[in-house]
Amino acid sequence: MYDLIIIGAGPAGLSAAVYGKRAGLDLLVIEKNPMGGGQVLNTYEVDNYLGLPGINGFDMGQKFQDHARAAGAEFLETEVNGVEDGGDVKIVHTAKGDLEARTLILAAGAHHAHLNVPGEERLAGKGVSYCATCDGAFFRKKTAAVVGGGDVAVEDAVFLARFCEKVYVIHRRDSLRAARSLQDRLFALPNVEIVWNHVVKEIRGESKVEHLVLENTVSHEGRELSVDGVFIAVGIQPDTELFRELTECDPSGYILAGEDCVTSCPGIFAAGDARRKQLRQIITAVADGANAVDSVGKYLAGV
Repeated sequence: MYDLIIIGAGPAGLSAAVYGKRAGLDLLVIEKNPMGGGQVLNTYEVDNYLGLPGINGFDMGQKFQDHARAAGAEFLETEVNGVEDGGDVKIVHTAKGDLEARTLILAAGAHHAHLNVPGEERLAGKGVSYCATCDGAFFRKKTAAVVGGGDVAVEDAVFLARFCEKVYVIHRRDSLRAARSLQDRLFALPNVEIVWNHVVKEIRGESKVEHLVLENTVSHEGRELSVDGVFIAVGIQPDTELFRELTECDPSGYILAGEDCVTSCPGIFAAGDARRKQLRQIITAVADGANAVDSVGKYLAGV
């Protein structure tokens, strides 16, 4: 019987592990991947985390996990298959057996959203990618497209422009949503072209991506764009499917919990990208981890 089980080892989960061990809790962190860190592992450069400007995302994830291990956190690499609320006891069903705890922190994070267009699934890994820093090197001196208009899409385009001959940014609106500083960097690049007011309707190619079928969102006219690869950055979806019958969620699946990370189910707390919040950044996920543990402590103390 643990005091606390943390599901997910992204920045929120690892922060909770550090704060939990400092609070003297007997806790376990469950992570399905071989290495913790979450989405930050796939980020080429993090330039907005206080005190660590320009740090490589993989290095940041490693530092977070090393800190949690040094604090004495116990880790288990396995898949979570379900969670039960037994009142004072929470039961976590995993591929390696059932585990019990007095409290849970749900920090399972989120994953990249898909376009759900013809050709996307068939050509995944054959020119269709959701991680520019993972797969960008395969497109050196080639033509790539980035779909999206937020921070991640613009960051991906800036990264790809370093070694791609040409980079298209396809956005459904006539203005980007990314931070102004990122937009300024993007617009200054000579090998980047913005394709405004267009959406991808189909990804075509035989054994690999060859071109995209686009539609103008204003005129509804179609066009084709020849590319060697397409990087999809149209948002994220919360990995909360297993928890939606336990805790109240919004229509998008984000767990409803305030800054104290308290959910609608007593003894269960939500932190990081799985929680509905105004801003999803590494620094806010880390803050969630600290707040969640503070709430766990109050719950265990009957406060």
